[in-house]
Amino acid sequence: MKKRKVELVVLSDTHLGTIGSRAKELLFYLKSIEPERIVLNGDIIDVWQFSKRHWDKHHTKVIQQILKLISRGVKVDYIAGNHDEAFRRFLNLELEGFKISNKLSLQLDGKRAWFFHGDVFDVTMQHSRWLTRLGGFGYDFLILLNSTVNLFLNFFGREKLSFSKKIKNKVKAAVSFINKFETTVAEIGILNNYDFVICGHIHQPCIKTITHEKKSITYLNSGDWIENLTALEYNNKRWSLFEYSPEAFQTEKQEDLSYKKASDLFKELVLDMNVKSSRI
Repeated sequence: MKKRKVELVVLSDTHLGTIGSRAKELLFYLKSIEPERIVLNGDIIDVWQFSKRHWDKHHTKVIQQILKLISRGVKVDYIAGNHDEAFRRFLNLELEGFKISNKLSLQLDGKRAWFFHGDVFDVTMQHSRWLTRLGGFGYDFLILLNSTVNLFLNFFGREKLSFSKKIKNKVKAAVSFINKFETTVAEIGILNNYDFVICGHIHQPCIKTITHEKKSITYLNSGDWIENLTALEYNNKRWSLFEYSPEAFQTEKQEDLSYKKASDLFKELVLDMNVKSSRI
């Protein structure tokens, strides 16, 4: 597959290290593009629910692919989220082509773009951290249950279901929370004179215009790589929402069969990091 050139890619909520992470599909996507810059907008490695048994070769290859992109001159900004808040102790750490921060402001063709994960606007996250963590474990259980049900549906030739999507779209409280989150983020972006406000956190991919007090802003959410499998792309002065399609990556699936063992991949990853460090 010919690689697509993209000026800017925004990824969030990949939750590497958890049962629900779709690292294999994310790897296919990363290998299909030639970006100039990548913004990793929070919850990339899930420190809260990290499990070694869920970290397979594809998770390692995702990290390795990002390192390869950095070595080729691609700028990568890592914005810490709530599930990877442990990285906030390294805020403003900057290596060649890589930086960790809480937020990011960029000029895109004369317009101001504001990037942040979004957990700072989550009241539950701020005032009931234990409840948020409990919800995270519940979400993992829901994903596991969903996967089991979908195995049976696939066996009988039925269409797959997404429990959490149905809950978010049907339950009034969930819909209200999402709408309030989007409105709050947009209003603060307008007050700070931004043209674009880009976040993650709520796993709801979106590009839309929100107006507040006769001023408008473009609100964007990169979604996630658990269920939606989406990313934001900026190219030729235009934003678009990428959505992973299995049919578009058939060639990569065949190539994946020849991947090395996880232990060999880990050694290669360490070697890449050592080489990168020696250049700095």
